[in-house]
Amino acid sequence: MGPPRHLALLPGITAERIEWPVPFADGLPVLRALRGRRVVVLASGDPFWFGAGSVIARHFAPGEWQALPAPSAFSLAAARLGWPLERTVCLGLHAAPIARLRPHLAPGLRALVLVRDGAAVLELARWLTGLGFGETKLLVIEALGGPRERVRQTTAATLDFDDIAHPVCVGLDMAGAGAVIPLASGWPDDFFEHDGQITKRPIRALTLSALAPRPGEHLWDIGAGSGSVSVEWLACHTALSATAIEADPARAARIRANADRLGADRMRVVEGAAPQALHDLDPPQAVFIGGGLSGALLADLWARLAPGTRIVANAVTLESEALLARWQADHGGSLLRIELAEAQPLGRRRGWRAAYPVVQWSGVR
Repeated sequence: MGPPRHLALLPGITAERIEWPVPFADGLPVLRALRGRRVVVLASGDPFWFGAGSVIARHFAPGEWQALPAPSAFSLAAARLGWPLERTVCLGLHAAPIARLRPHLAPGLRALVLVRDGAAVLELARWLTGLGFGETKLLVIEALGGPRERVRQTTAATLDFDDIAHPVCVGLDMAGAGAVIPLASGWPDDFFEHDGQITKRPIRALTLSALAPRPGEHLWDIGAGSGSVSVEWLACHTALSATAIEADPARAARIRANADRLGADRMRVVEGAAPQALHDLDPPQAVFIGGGLSGALLADLWARLAPGTRIVANAVTLESEALLARWQADHGGSLLRIELAEAQPLGRRRGWRAAYPVVQWSGVR
């Protein structure tokens, strides 16, 4: 059982051949129906590295299957190009958005990307060019390890191949003057679309530091505004997850757009007001309250959250400052007052323009 292109590589066999249907999920019931028979599933390379192996294994008991891995597409591509895999970004984007590559775009970095087909290669080239990375060298590698194998080189801006055949891997040797996403917390505000409701860069850096993300954790971002805190949380590690809760429909849509554009598409966006919108959400290990702070919300969280959950809340108004001061006195944690000023033109000279001070409470349930 396998895709037509795999079955075509096995001439002369007498075994029954079953084509794996498209979409991929439709083949799983067919395979389950063959239980009790000796079945070979053909898949490219290493089935457990961006391959079909983990999906198939979830549907069968450990004793029902055996995997015989071969060199992965990444290994074969690296062997053709002479690139060290340990220093090369490897991504499978067959069914994932191209924007997952966005955090990795930086001149001098290399990546190997598996994509759906030739049309996806053209889409990738246009996307890179639109972000200012049109000078990136593209190595289009087709049908690795088979009789149709072919490697061609161009750039993202000049790609004009119209006969790219599946399966295809693209090597990217990145170059260009596009904006590079920083590795440190506190990305420039202009990375995010917003209507003014955004945790500004220096405050965001301090907020992420207080939230202290750890691999495998889940964040609730309450009153998410532009989603900037959730996006940066997710950028810290691929094993992190986040739910952004936002009552305003336009802002919720903007959060989704920011997440998709910046490679954080795994974020869940819930449209609604807390605490009502918190029901049935995956439990968090960290909570950020960026908007909608109230005594009722804090009390609800204190009753709802598991012990050990970290909570960070930012306040700007006198009323919300007073609330956090009372809450800290009753429940502990730490209070931080953040006062920032930025140099601005003052006539023909410069002066300090102060921003509203922010009071940040951080504590552990």
